[in-house]
Amino acid sequence: MESLPVNYSRMTQTRLVLPPDTNHLDTIFGGKVLAYIDEIAALTAMKHSSCVVVTASIDSVDFLSSAKVGDALTLEASVTRSGRTSMEVYVKVYADDLLKGRKVMTTESFLTMVAVDADGKPKTVPGIIPETDEEKRLYETAASRKEHRQNRSRLR
Repeated sequence: MESLPVNYSRMTQTRLVLPPDTNHLDTIFGGKVLAYIDEIAALTAMKHSSCVVVTASIDSVDFLSSAKVGDALTLEASVTRSGRTSMEVYVKVYADDLLKGRKVMTTESFLTMVAVDADGKPKTVPGIIPETDEEKRLYETAASRKEHRQNRSRLR
């Protein structure tokens, strides 16, 4: 199976933060952001693997700042590394105050997605070719995130 460059799977989504998406402080609910992250991670992994995927784990979510009503929430995702059937997806979320011209990263997350066939059985996925410095750094550090994830599951 041919390996693909990280850029092949890169996806971006932009959403407007509306009042029903927010809490009493007019900032977006964390659960809403998590749903958006899971959705773009799945789309990105499907693009990379050309098949249906399921979320195996949300490895980490770091909320760095919040988005407010009226902000444009931009999500950027790419597959950073793949195994035989799994893909690590990195998602960055930004809040853009379009009226004031300010953009700030609000959230970053790593998820593991698994490709499955029509019977729900894991399916082989293409490898990854990192090209930029950031892609190479994320690719090289993926093994330690995988080890941490495996150690965490052994504690159960």
